Amino acid sequence: MTKGAKLRLVALLAVTGALYLWDLGASGYANQFYAAAAQAGGASWKAFFFGASDAAGAITVDKPPAALWPMGLSVRLFGLGPWAILVPEALMGVAAVGVLYASVRRYFGEAAGLQAGAAFALTPVAALMFRFDNPDALLCLLMVCAVACVLRALEAGRTGWLLLAGLCFGLGFLTKTLQAWLILPPLALLYAVCAPVRPLRRAGQLLLAGLVTVVSGGWWVTVVELWPADSRPYIGGSQHNSFLELTFGYNGLGRLNGNETGSVGGGGGPGGGGRWGETGILRLFGTDMGGQIAWLLPAAFALLLAGLLLTRRAGRTDIRRAAFLAWGGALLMTFAVFSFMSGIFHQYYNVALAPYVAALTGMGSVLLWRRRAFAPLAAVVTGTAAWAYVLLGRTPQWLPWLKWAVLLGGVAAGCALLLVRRGRVRGSGRDGAPARGAVAVAVALSTGSALAAPLAYTLNTVRTPHGGSIVTAGPAVEGAGRFGGGGGGGGMRAAGRGGERFAGPGGAPPGPGGKGPRGDRGSGGFGGPGGPSGPGGSGGPGGAEGYGRPGGGAMGGLLGGQRVGAAAAAAVKKDAASYTWAAAAVGSQNAAAYQLAAQVPVMAVGGFNGSDPSPRLRQFEACVAAGKVHYFIASGGAERRGGPGGGARGSSVSAEIAAWVEARFTKVAVGGATLYDLTRPVRK
Repeated sequence: MTKGAKLRLVALLAVTGALYLWDLGASGYANQFYAAAAQAGGASWKAFFFGASDAAGAITVDKPPAALWPMGLSVRLFGLGPWAILVPEALMGVAAVGVLYASVRRYFGEAAGLQAGAAFALTPVAALMFRFDNPDALLCLLMVCAVACVLRALEAGRTGWLLLAGLCFGLGFLTKTLQAWLILPPLALLYAVCAPVRPLRRAGQLLLAGLVTVVSGGWWVTVVELWPADSRPYIGGSQHNSFLELTFGYNGLGRLNGNETGSVGGGGGPGGGGRWGETGILRLFGTDMGGQIAWLLPAAFALLLAGLLLTRRAGRTDIRRAAFLAWGGALLMTFAVFSFMSGIFHQYYNVALAPYVAALTGMGSVLLWRRRAFAPLAAVVTGTAAWAYVLLGRTPQWLPWLKWAVLLGGVAAGCALLLVRRGRVRGSGRDGAPARGAVAVAVALSTGSALAAPLAYTLNTVRTPHGGSIVTAGPAVEGAGRFGGGGGGGGMRAAGRGGERFAGPGGAPPGPGGKGPRGDRGSGGFGGPGGPSGPGGSGGPGGAEGYGRPGGGAMGGLLGGQRVGAAAAAAVKKDAASYTWAAAAVGSQNAAAYQLAAQVPVMAVGGFNGSDPSPRLRQFEACVAAGKVHYFIASGGAERRGGPGGGARGSSVSAEIAAWVEARFTKVAVGGATLYDLTRPVRK
């Protein structure tokens, strides 16, 4: 690598780092659900290992713990705070961009690597998730590494690189279970067909890599399944305290067919509408999905086809064709599953597609340029600009001039590319100067028109704090619905500059300008269009403020948690050392808000949705009788419904516990919150 190339790589990574780290603390703890688990891991090694929601180990999050481990270690090293939680995620984004650049550059040159890296970094949903504390950031990095390792293995049939790919898939499983294995089948098939070694050796290498995948992903599962259930946290998201049930049910087949016991609602079914939107081939191009990922998606499909056509006569082991098949296979497999899955599906899941789209656009555009296929390249560039015009038209009040600038830029870029083609054919200019000038103009216009719109969306995303369980990138989109899927999902974001001065998520101090969390602009928080755009109203009993619409937070606080005032946090923290859990609350988000504010263990009754059968009523009664729990926190009435909005399918133990508490213990109003003192029975 030349000195100039090194400088350009450093510039790419530096800009990516600045973009992902800028004003990072403004989002507070972002998703309090995972932030609280990181706080617990920073306080207890047992909670760290199992991925428990609290340091006392009542219940785990509804994912395996690998994504929590970097955050938990960061909290141990630097103390609890938004930056300690979110900086590891941003660094994962920088690393992912670097790995993608290196892999694409190796086979298609520096220009392709820079284009792929820039397109990846500027994908709006990538900028969102690498500034957020969901597992998707680590999963995305691991999948980029997995594809890069498979390609290195394909160069000369190297076993070591294939084993590293297996390790990435295993760690990916410990990050987000079966989603990590979506792209494993096409990559395994690619190696089985195209590796430059004998068939029997290929089979042996794949079996060995499969063994590494199973061991690196299965060791933790084995420990959890063999560990006595009564001495470890309950497995959140399951109905029978089983990680295997969680893997193949709620987080597995349930995501495909919509039959997720304990979920907040069903999916759309084939072609149907549901809480997660309509399924189908156009799902990711829809109203509230398109702006997250689809800017370069049509171009990626077109360039994948072009790349395969241009390399169709290459030998079986040709590495450049293998690169198109690897990144393209990963894109097609993930796209197909996301388009037709009927279960829980959120807009931010699309970050998984971002590196595949970016790699194909970088490789395909450079290959077309080198093969002098300027007419097809002009069509792709112009079509990309036209599609950006359509996507920008969905936010007519936001930068209305941008769609016209992008469209005109794309048309100009297409014309410039055709002029380059004409110059190449006729040899304009004895010294080639006119051709070089046309080249510079064509490259600048093509790059600018392709990336201007996603760049604008990304900058909007970076400047806007986000919080809660469901978040979206970019400005609010007209016609977006409530949850996600094709046509639904406003997401949740925090207030912009000059927002209400109030404690941020989980009691974190507001960022500069007094940023406080609120619902999506113009979408009524978690509701549909036309709702209030300011901070959420007072909650249910006790008036605890929540995210989004009135009622104690989004869906009773179960998706967005509550805002915790200083007085309520102090009350929960007082004498906390005398109890195993300072408090208990229905739903992990509600519990997390108090846990982060007071930095003491808070039991999440019913897990994330309030629909897990943990603890049972008799178990909770025993904990109270033994003096292990101090307070029970009212959370807008969701506990009475047995789940969010009454729509969760699963156990109703949280409703039973709430009713038992309300009938037997003294209600205390503290700083706008309603607590039940479990050490003070009601006198009869």
